[in-house]
Amino acid sequence: MTNLTAIAAAETAASVSPTLWQQLWREKSARRGLILIGLVLLAAIAAPLVAALLGHGETQQFRDTALSDIGIPVGPGLDFPLGADDNGRDVLVRTLYGTRVSLMVAIPATTLAMIIGTAIGLFSGFFAGAWDKVSEQCINIVLSFPFIVTALSLLTFNRNASGENRVDPMWVVILIIAFFSWGYFARLTRGLVLNLKHQGFVEAAQVMGVSKRRIILREILPNVLPTLAIYWAVQLPANIIAEATLSFLGVGIPAPHASLGNMIADVQRSAMYQVQPWFLAGPAFALFISVLGFNSLSSGLRNVLDPHFRQR
Repeated sequence: MTNLTAIAAAETAASVSPTLWQQLWREKSARRGLILIGLVLLAAIAAPLVAALLGHGETQQFRDTALSDIGIPVGPGLDFPLGADDNGRDVLVRTLYGTRVSLMVAIPATTLAMIIGTAIGLFSGFFAGAWDKVSEQCINIVLSFPFIVTALSLLTFNRNASGENRVDPMWVVILIIAFFSWGYFARLTRGLVLNLKHQGFVEAAQVMGVSKRRIILREILPNVLPTLAIYWAVQLPANIIAEATLSFLGVGIPAPHASLGNMIADVQRSAMYQVQPWFLAGPAFALFISVLGFNSLSSGLRNVLDPHFRQR
C-alpha cells in the first residue's frame, strides 16, 4: 500500500510540474524575449502579405507618387506607412523583407555553427590527447582571424571576372558567419565535457563497459545541450549584427534586395534621414527589436536552465 501511495504521489508531482515552455513564460526575461521574437517572426512572415495589400513590391520604385518634384521622399501616410526612400521604394515593405533576410541568414548560420562546434567539442573534450591539441589549435586560429577583413576577402572570391556572383551571396554569408562562430561553441562544449567526463555517472558507465559513442550521446550530450541552447540564443543576435555589418559594407545581401544592413547603408550614403527620419528609423528599430528579443530570451533561458541560477 505504501508503494502504491508513493507511485501515485510521484505521478501527481510529475503531472503538475511545469513544462519548459511554462517555466520560460513565467520568467520575465524569457517572456519578454518570446513576445519580441514572436513579433519579429510575424513581421518577417507577413512581408509578402503586407506588400500585396499595399501594392508595393520589395524592389518596386514609385518615383511619381513617392518623391516630390525636387526628389524628396514622402513621409508616413496611408500609401506609404513608413514613408519612402530616395528611390521611391516603400520603407515598411523593405524593412519587413530586410528582417526576413536577417533571420534567414542568422538562424541557419548560428545553428550550423552550433552543430559543428558541438561535434568537435565533444570529441575534443572526451578523447583528449592529440585530437584535443589539434582541435584546440584550430579553434584558436579561427577565433584569431579578424572577421571583417576575412569576410570581405572571402566574399570577393565569390565574384568572377565580370563581377557576377558565382554562388548565391546569402549562402556565402551564412557559411562565413558559421565559420567564425563554430569556434565559440567548440570551446564551450570542450570545457563542459572536460568537467563532465570525470563525474560519477560517466565513470560508472565506463566501468559497466558502455561504449564511448553511447556515453557521449546518452550521458554527456544531454547535459551539455541546455548550456548550448543558452549560448545559441546569445550568439544569434551577434550574427544578426554580423549580417547587417556585411550588408552595410556592400558585400552581404546585394541591392536592390532589402537587408537591414544595406538599408541603413543607403541612409548613410544619401543622408536622407535628415529630411525623412523614418527612412532610418524603420530598419534601425527592426534591428534593435530583433537583437533585444534574442538577448532577453538568452537571459531567460539561462535563468530557467542553469541550475546555479535556479538555486538563487
